[in-house]
Amino acid sequence: MKAFEKVRNYLLDLDYNIILEDKEETLFIVEKEEDGISNLIVDCEEPILIIEQHLFNLEKADPEIMMALLQKNMDIIHGAFAIDETGERVVFRDTLQLENLDRNEIEGTLNSLSLLLSEYSEKIIQFASVEIK
Repeated sequence: MKAFEKVRNYLLDLDYNIILEDKEETLFIVEKEEDGISNLIVDCEEPILIIEQHLFNLEKADPEIMMALLQKNMDIIHGAFAIDETGERVVFRDTLQLENLDRNEIEGTLNSLSLLLSEYSEKIIQFASVEIK
């Protein structure tokens, strides 16, 4: 529970709005609209902190989209694109160690996501609108 409170304080310190806080599940859902972040899941799953932002749904497994996402992963400073277990949801995801977590680490991940959203938003919108042919 100590890590949960530490993460909570870091999020508030970084001016994130906590939309939902579930102590039992040890997770937060946060937003920071000016950075394009909405419904970001921050989950304190000992021994790691999982940060996950749903970006878009895949209508189909398009090899061109997959290639573009994997190539863009090379540019992402912290975190990466990932596809969930259903193969239908593309997310930004990062994991950090809770034991030694400091404010700079969580801030780095959140800044990385914000930068990704600002620089790559047109491509994300394009990928999200690909229809099954």
